[in-house]
Amino acid sequence: MTDDSQRNFRSVYYEKVGFRGVEEKKSLEILLKDDRLDTEKLCTFSQRFPLPSMYRALVWKVLLGILPPHHESHAKVMMYRKEQYSDVLHALKVVRFVSDATPQAEVCLRMYQLESGKLPRSPSFPLEPEDEVFLAIAKAMEEMVEDSVDCYWITRRFVNQLNTKYRDSLPQLPKAFEQYLNLEDGRLLTHLKMCCAAPKLPYDLWFKRCFAGCLPESSLQRQVCLSKTY
Repeated sequence: MTDDSQRNFRSVYYEKVGFRGVEEKKSLEILLKDDRLDTEKLCTFSQRFPLPSMYRALVWKVLLGILPPHHESHAKVMMYRKEQYSDVLHALKVVRFVSDATPQAEVCLRMYQLESGKLPRSPSFPLEPEDEVFLAIAKAMEEMVEDSVDCYWITRRFVNQLNTKYRDSLPQLPKAFEQYLNLEDGRLLTHLKMCCAAPKLPYDLWFKRCFAGCLPESSLQRQVCLSKTY
């Protein structure tokens, strides 16, 4: 029996006895052992399989450019990221925009506003639509990432990718959505069009937020990997 057939047999067996993803986890661990992480392979893996929670933050930080591919630089670079996080957080506390009681997602938003030069004059000012998007994604990310520093950096880089790399693609998504829906359930799409409901679907809410706050947090997991930087 060849190595590939043995691997396929084991995968089927593990799934039947309730241990799904065992082979995938081993494959990921092999990729993470390289001295220089292969972002192309990590991205491909992440799009095909769910990331184990124990490796999720590390893979996301590498794919989003928060950490470099080289293992030996991770500790030092992450130390700088934490120092920057602490400095910005301290500044926000000094100007009384946040406190120890401020929810983590809101802290992430205020930090992002300060670093991008968009911090309002008062925390009581109403949020802009783009702030609502950031806040929704930060809340979803908070459920998937335990460390507050990781939560901020991953959310920040993810949102930046949406606002730059994929901004021009957003207007095309409603049409693409209808095309896929037609393939999956043409009768449903026909019904939505007949009752004039299709144009009224909350496309902006769905796509600008990447379904954060609309679907379970896991819906964001593959999208982080799709927005990797090169």
